[in-house]
Amino acid sequence: MVEEIVASGRRMFLWRSYLPLGALALVLHGFQHFVYPFGSHRWDLAWELACLSISLLGLLGRVATIGFAPRGTPGRNRKHPMADTLNTTGMYSIVRNPLYLGNFLIGLGVSLFLRVWWVPAMYIGVFILHYERTIFAEELFLRRKFGQIYLDWASNTPMFLPRIRQWRPPALPINWRKIIRHEHQTLFGIVMVFYFFELVGDWILGHALFADPLWNGMAAASLLAFITLRILHKFTSLLQEQEPANGEPPDAGTIDSLPDP
Repeated sequence: MVEEIVASGRRMFLWRSYLPLGALALVLHGFQHFVYPFGSHRWDLAWELACLSISLLGLLGRVATIGFAPRGTPGRNRKHPMADTLNTTGMYSIVRNPLYLGNFLIGLGVSLFLRVWWVPAMYIGVFILHYERTIFAEELFLRRKFGQIYLDWASNTPMFLPRIRQWRPPALPINWRKIIRHEHQTLFGIVMVFYFFELVGDWILGHALFADPLWNGMAAASLLAFITLRILHKFTSLLQEQEPANGEPPDAGTIDSLPDP
């Protein structure tokens, strides 16, 4: 049973980046029931901004996690769990899976956009089914890698619901270059998905491509920022991380594959 769960977790780890595509299909199906809350466009805008705020809260959690994470901590590889050090400060002092919590909130905000109860309910169910085995495989890897140190930390740190009173300040200063390099695409994706939903919703109700000036402004600003940062990333070194003083490669000594059970 353990071997089966770990193998399943490996597969889900590989495909975790594609989960939002499934959520997107679910949300598009929910547009069949799209209506303005209380028939009011003003309430509609308020609801949309509340949903956007939930998604941006998830992005903020990701920023707070990635920006303070040392090199070689879990989550730097998209194909396999890997870790050179165990991070137990900052976001990791209050929850064991802050990046997945951030992903959950981003998707939850999107799923709530349609005001149809079964869309977020199905999203939550799919998220749990997908991530529970991914987390199982990752935590088994970390337990074998760090032993009692990991067990002591995990026994006092919630898996998914943060325990704020346990907060310990990050051990390192914030790395804005890493945040911008890793998360500018996430911010762009969030804004553009909501903008697309705004256009689709208004098309369904008014049979015309129309968006509030606020959404048009956010979409334009997000697109401009995305293009600017992509140019800086491709043609300059402004967003590149500095090499360690001793010249050691950033991820030297990391484990780049999940051990067999």
